[in-house]
Amino acid sequence: MLSTKSIFKEIRANEAAFRLLLSIAAKGETQGGWENERIAALTEDQELARKVLRHGADETKHGLMFSKLLRKAGLDSVLVPTDADYCMLLERKGMGLSHTRLRQNHALTPDEFLQYLVHSKITEERASDEVNRLLAVFADDNELASTLRIIADDEINHLSYTHEELLKLSDSGVAQRENIAQMLRIYADTEIQVYRDVSLVFVTRMARLLGWSKTKQWLLRLGVMFIYHYEKTIGWRRLATLHQPERINAMGNDTAAAQTVLE
Repeated sequence: MLSTKSIFKEIRANEAAFRLLLSIAAKGETQGGWENERIAALTEDQELARKVLRHGADETKHGLMFSKLLRKAGLDSVLVPTDADYCMLLERKGMGLSHTRLRQNHALTPDEFLQYLVHSKITEERASDEVNRLLAVFADDNELASTLRIIADDEINHLSYTHEELLKLSDSGVAQRENIAQMLRIYADTEIQVYRDVSLVFVTRMARLLGWSKTKQWLLRLGVMFIYHYEKTIGWRRLATLHQPERINAMGNDTAAAQTVLE
């Protein structure tokens, strides 16, 4: 039977496929760490800067954890194909702050910080979904599950933080509330398109590595397109809606500061 669990179990059992999966995950998290570190450096509000810096430390930690899983499996990372690079594809679509901007040294404007928050809110929703899906698949795989549980818990903090900060800004006036709502809708639409594109590439790449039949590929592509059309018509609301955070001041709690995994 074709299912999410059977597909990812098949990937787990194949060295080349598993290496690609973890390499994609590690690169995305590591890049997110660098981006947040740069944003923290360019943020004048020191309280916000500390929260962004902690977010970056978490992302870097996640990248190291995925790299550690690769090393434990006796595997080296591989280059992530350009057409599967979720973060860079979002940037090319104009979502969030460009790397060119982040390499500059002048402080972010309020509008730029808002772009960062909205980008983070949308992408953290996706990241939380993805890691929880993997956790459900690999719940009986002690090595993977322990890593995924840590990351899933961190994602709750990241989502709580972005919801909390965006709600604060929304409360500053009707115009700002409408601006944030519009930006969330536009960014959600962009992310949904990029997620579709990356998912289709993922199917193609895994098919080559695992020798999937044309029928199996067609069914998986059909599933990707079903999700895309659902999100375009209904599911975008979850990505674009703000709600009260699950954890208050999630990124401001010093006792829960991120710890880097070096081995």
